[in-house]
Amino acid sequence: MNQPPYPVVRLKPKLDSSAIRYGAPWVFANELVTDRRTRALDPGAIAVLEDSDRRPIGVVTVNNNSKIIGRILDRNPAAVIDEAWLTHKLTQAAAMRDRLFSKPFYRLIHAEADGLPGVIIDRFGDIAVIQPNAAWAEMMMDQFIAALQTIGIKSVVKSGTGRARKLEGLVEEMTVPLGSVTAKVPVAMNGATYMADLIGGQKTGIFYDQRPNHAFAAGLSKDVRVLDVFSHVGGFSLAALANGAKSALAVDGSTAALALAQEGAEASGVADRFETRCSDAFDALTALAAEGQEFEVVICDPPAFAPNKKAAEAGLRAYEKVARLATALVVDGGYLGLCSCSHAVDLTKFRMACSRGIGRAGGRAQLIHTGYAGADHPMHPQLAESGYLKSLFYRMIS
Repeated sequence: MNQPPYPVVRLKPKLDSSAIRYGAPWVFANELVTDRRTRALDPGAIAVLEDSDRRPIGVVTVNNNSKIIGRILDRNPAAVIDEAWLTHKLTQAAAMRDRLFSKPFYRLIHAEADGLPGVIIDRFGDIAVIQPNAAWAEMMMDQFIAALQTIGIKSVVKSGTGRARKLEGLVEEMTVPLGSVTAKVPVAMNGATYMADLIGGQKTGIFYDQRPNHAFAAGLSKDVRVLDVFSHVGGFSLAALANGAKSALAVDGSTAALALAQEGAEASGVADRFETRCSDAFDALTALAAEGQEFEVVICDPPAFAPNKKAAEAGLRAYEKVARLATALVVDGGYLGLCSCSHAVDLTKFRMACSRGIGRAGGRAQLIHTGYAGADHPMHPQLAESGYLKSLFYRMIS
């Protein structure tokens, strides 16, 4: 990691810098002068960003290998990006989460929204799982590990996998650079106990973002039958059972995820009312309808069908299909929850696709609630991508 005084990078002439100066967190490759000195910067290098009139804007990290060539780190052009700076950011983030939750199981750092662009950190007690999805964070891993220890972290898992790292030109790797970690960690949420696989699971091992939506669905589920499609480790189904559901069926294409869901059901004391089905979700929805099965609550929480703008139209068709197939399984007066974690599909388009799917299945519905990610996943007010999660809850009516 380069040390101050930092090199200077500059926006192109005549470029309106107001958006970046007043809060936008990214500088795109077509906005920056990429002269010989800029191109010579190592991926993840720290620099001072100036406008075309040489007026400082702030401190950025630069990666010539990425379409997002610059990421704002600090609005103070004199800021020094070091371990002390990271410690301040982590302490500030932890203070907010500790007000929200009685136990330290939460999203600790939510990338740009917490001032650490490209970085995701989920906390599991004294264990942190970090996804350094930007080159600067990869270069500062040692400082991250030291700073995490100041807030009580004893073990760190580096989950260096996924599409975002490839876009930054980073290699994939999974390591435990601090302490030791048992693969499965119990996580208590909404009255249920989930089993998170911090080493072999998806992303960081569990999806904290759906916590408030799990709770809302659980409130609809007392004494009724629940279907949880794309269930992962039993997010919606275990919360429903813990809050009095008569039964729950979890459907997922991963045997490993369903095994964790089963362990969670046993740990929660609800295994006698819990079933799993390993299947492609679309096939399972079709098969359940053919079997004549119906449920009072059906939740579908698929992976991102539209991971980027090019995939948006195909993603919307997939969301519509899920809504159409799921509608056939909901009893009159029952509830249908449909979720999207695709940032490339905005709320309006997602709602239209879901409503169209319900209509094509011959259903009529009231939209009773729209849910988002929990408060430990704050939104950056000038970055639409940080508001990726949408959960729509419909009541089916005759």
